[in-house]
Amino acid sequence: MPPTRDLVAHAVTKTYGSASSTTTALAGVDLTVRAGESVAVMGPSGSGKSTLLHCLAGVVRPTSGEVVWRGRPIGSLPDAARTALRRTDFGFVFQSGQLLPELPAEENAALPLMLRGVGRAEAVTAARGWLGRLGLQGMESRRPGELSGGQAQRVAIARAMVASPGVIFADEPTGALDQTSGREVLEVLTGAARSTGASLVVVTHDEQVAAWCGRVIGMRDGRIVSEHRPDERGHGQASVAGAPPATAR
Repeated sequence: MPPTRDLVAHAVTKTYGSASSTTTALAGVDLTVRAGESVAVMGPSGSGKSTLLHCLAGVVRPTSGEVVWRGRPIGSLPDAARTALRRTDFGFVFQSGQLLPELPAEENAALPLMLRGVGRAEAVTAARGWLGRLGLQGMESRRPGELSGGQAQRVAIARAMVASPGVIFADEPTGALDQTSGREVLEVLTGAARSTGASLVVVTHDEQVAAWCGRVIGMRDGRIVSEHRPDERGHGQASVAGAPPATAR
């Protein structure tokens, strides 16, 4: 039997500081993100939601407890192995996009493949495919400074999807966007994840953003304190697999 594609946190804690002055960011978190599931993690500043995302993604090591992906504990992996895992199995979308300003959209989106050793031509072809699916036809050669905020986030989503990740991590993906652009980005993000069967973990403080996910986790003081499923409102039902979404803003 192949290993499960669930992402599981077992009693994860994360503390910072010295023995005389310790800050607890996570205090024994248990969480399972099922294969293909979308989960929003909400909470006030300092609640531990971003630290949880970083532990789940293998960016930081838990102080205790473990994160398991495909049956393998990842927190105890060497740094090089965790870096390789993030390149092959995980995709990332950040609030500011974090695109390289000197590269055109197609090369920004192709970076994960090129970092894995895929040839430039093959990587760019795959990136162009995702840019087209996300409504950015004709914008492949534009640099980030020539794109709107919503368009830049679509490039970031294409970059996250191009390597066919098992999990996409999005940290405040609409935080720098207006309401209309934010809604469009959420539609393409959730649609892209659904079209490939990837799991999606979204960190947000915005209830409207969280409502696009199938499950919402509430955090406070490093602990999960609530869990619910949003009302069915038809959010994110458009698929990016067959037809591109509306023209990017």
